[in-house]
Amino acid sequence: MASRTLGDTALAGFRAGFAGTAVAPGDPAYDEARTLFNAMIDRRPAVIAQCGTVRDVAEAIRFGRENGLEIAVRGGGHGVAGTALSDGGLVVDLRRMHAVTVDPQARTARVGGGATMSHLDRATEPYGLATTGGRVSTTGVGGFVLGGGAGWLDRKFGLACDNLLSVDLVTAAGDTVRASEDENPELFWALHGGGGNFGVATSFTLRLHPLPLVTAAMLLWRPDAGPEVARAYRDFLEAAPDGVGGGFFYLTAPPEEFVPEDMAGKLACQVLVVYAGGMQETRDVAEPLFNLAPDAELATECSYADLQCMLDDPPGYRNYWSAEYLASFPDPAVDVFCARAADLIVPSPSQHVLFPQGGAVARGPAEYPVPWRRAPWVVHPFGLWEDPADDERGRRWAHQVRADVEPWSTGAVYLNFIGHEGEDRLVAGFGADNHRRLAEVKARYDPGNVFHLNHNIEPARDAGVDLKGA
Repeated sequence: MASRTLGDTALAGFRAGFAGTAVAPGDPAYDEARTLFNAMIDRRPAVIAQCGTVRDVAEAIRFGRENGLEIAVRGGGHGVAGTALSDGGLVVDLRRMHAVTVDPQARTARVGGGATMSHLDRATEPYGLATTGGRVSTTGVGGFVLGGGAGWLDRKFGLACDNLLSVDLVTAAGDTVRASEDENPELFWALHGGGGNFGVATSFTLRLHPLPLVTAAMLLWRPDAGPEVARAYRDFLEAAPDGVGGGFFYLTAPPEEFVPEDMAGKLACQVLVVYAGGMQETRDVAEPLFNLAPDAELATECSYADLQCMLDDPPGYRNYWSAEYLASFPDPAVDVFCARAADLIVPSPSQHVLFPQGGAVARGPAEYPVPWRRAPWVVHPFGLWEDPADDERGRRWAHQVRADVEPWSTGAVYLNFIGHEGEDRLVAGFGADNHRRLAEVKARYDPGNVFHLNHNIEPARDAGVDLKGA
């Protein structure tokens, strides 16, 4: 859908009937309103519709469609491809719709479509409850859950979408629908990994779990220890209880008191142990890792919400990420993974990551369109840097990491971990059969593909739906 110039008269008419705030070029708040997590993205929408209610969302969609504006949807704005903005289009900005209501007896939370993980985690914290969240507090709940949702404690609680009980959605036609096991069940299925293809999700109901505290332990070594530590970490995780999360990383050692001065600002390898329990139990469970004589060590008990904030990625950096899901991580894979760490941009917040899966992730519902859940490991090159001159270097490194470990790949991929990498990767994110089924759901709820700024599923052309309709 091509965007066109929005006239002053049309904008004034929209503002007159819109209860939210419509921000346009030239307004004092415009540049801040269009800033995303990925500093590579510099797009200039014709109007940013900052919605406060479901009615605002429907009105913004109607206005965008009537004026031929390409529609983007913004929640947290964390996606690496920057699809939360449209050049010359309309942005349905949900960030004002961030309320979270917790029912501690039912152990559920009703979450606004614009909430971040911080909004959710801080609301559940007083009750000693939590659910699987993104690995930082600034991640938007909506895109995270709709994409499947992997986090620090998914081995214990399952993927975020496994804890999804219902979604309220505004369709391209402006209709409000609810999806749950009992209402619109086919749409509910599609929302377990199908992303924002079917409408604008204005609220979610999520299952919560008891989690009074967690322990986080950061263990650092100089990089030459990496292969030995990675093998030990692999062997440890393969027998670890579900309550253990975390990852193995190469990164820039931080300039903190617990880090030796000669390591700060240089490449290091790290094991992060996140455990759903107290300090002593964590040390007992993870004893094989503590016994590897780390060069630096920091461990703390805290709330889950504090853990999420502690590990926030800094804003304002240029970003490029990708991922490869592995059926196994044998010694040859360890060797090539560790060797590629030498290409990491240092110093920077970039990370060369190995995340574990298994546990409740692998045992989760097989019918949802998240075929990557069965892989025990994921390699995640996560690049952040400041200098535009490093853009090509950062992209090349990410793709080389993928190529290195491809011999052990399952072929499936979590689409929240990647940008636009072609149709084959898109289909791999859902599975071929699931992709066909998702296209049929798309044809019912968004036959005109209004919501195409995402990991887009084209509506099925043989689904018996009038594609000239909504």
